Amino acid sequence: MNRQHMGVIVGGILMLVVAMGISRFALTPLLPFMRIDEQLSFTQGGWLASSNYVGYFVGALGAGFIYRAKKHFLLLNVVVNVTSIILMGLIDSYTIWIILRLIMGLSSGFIFVLASSIVMDYLATHLLTRWSGYVFSGIGFGIALSGLLVPILEVRVHWQGSWIGLGLLSVIFLLTTVVLWRHLTVPNRVPVPKGAQTSIWHGFMPWLIIAYGLEGLGYIITGTFLVDIIYNIEALRSFAGYSWVVVGIAAIPSAPIWMHLMSRFSTISMMGLAYAMQIIGILLPVLSQTAWSVLLSAFLYGFTFVGLVTMSTGYARQLFPQQSAYVVSILTTFYAFGQIIGPVIASRLETYYASFKAPLLFAGGTVTVALIILMIGHYYSKKKSVPIAQELYN
Repeated sequence: MNRQHMGVIVGGILMLVVAMGISRFALTPLLPFMRIDEQLSFTQGGWLASSNYVGYFVGALGAGFIYRAKKHFLLLNVVVNVTSIILMGLIDSYTIWIILRLIMGLSSGFIFVLASSIVMDYLATHLLTRWSGYVFSGIGFGIALSGLLVPILEVRVHWQGSWIGLGLLSVIFLLTTVVLWRHLTVPNRVPVPKGAQTSIWHGFMPWLIIAYGLEGLGYIITGTFLVDIIYNIEALRSFAGYSWVVVGIAAIPSAPIWMHLMSRFSTISMMGLAYAMQIIGILLPVLSQTAWSVLLSAFLYGFTFVGLVTMSTGYARQLFPQQSAYVVSILTTFYAFGQIIGPVIASRLETYYASFKAPLLFAGGTVTVALIILMIGHYYSKKKSVPIAQELYN
């Protein structure tokens, strides 16, 4: 590990800070203030989130087909993303916010897939794969940063100034990345010919994709409304902002920790453990509305969702090392599709039952189904591979 390698990793981290931690998730701590000041309904808040995820879905899908000039295309999307963050604070129109959130999601999808695949490919080329988990810590850094800064900025410059302040900070991160990546050369790639040996739609991969998509649907409900839910519990209102900071702090070390556990133990068992811990975290506020329970819920949520992103994308790349951008793109696309419908379902359930417990129960149930599918898929794929191996041996 030298300065060049560290620069590539840090640049990747900063891009995920901007695209995921700020552009995407800063809405979570800002949403309560926006809803109060602009008199937005819970449903309108859900559409603000879902419009972002629609864009993310398209961006993640499109990123898998970018084979040339990846670095320049990536940096262009970061510029678009940062500009959209600043405009959120300058323009006072719900319709324009929906459009801006869509653009932010579109660029975030490109940034996540391209940045993570570029860094993972670079590290694999230099035999430094064990460091790949660190790039995903950018998600946690961004969440913690937005969670810490939003309460400070909102008091002084309101939610509009908070968006602008976070946008200006994102400009600094963009410029830093440009400097750190100035010597990085990303080779153009030729699409891998599709065939029986290269298709990702066989074996365990389809099961992993479906489970990951359901994870996207379940986890995003908590990710979108966690702070808002806590804020609307009178006795816990003072802990609302801190809960998002706890999510970020838990997320920062989670990627390298889970990657280390993957290297020591079975990948599937570690993923199963992460799913189980996340289910507990999602359901805790339903079972108990105390300060400790909601903060523990936030911790488990932050520690597991970034871990599952890291393990799922990392394991997929191990299965198909020559198609890293494509497999990450497909995984992220299904993940994003779940995120599109998650907030909409959550807002409908909250409106119908007049309780935050209903969407959380739905989210917990969805992630439970994802865990079951993961385990069934692993068992079925392993059982199916045994006769094939015996046939080849004979």
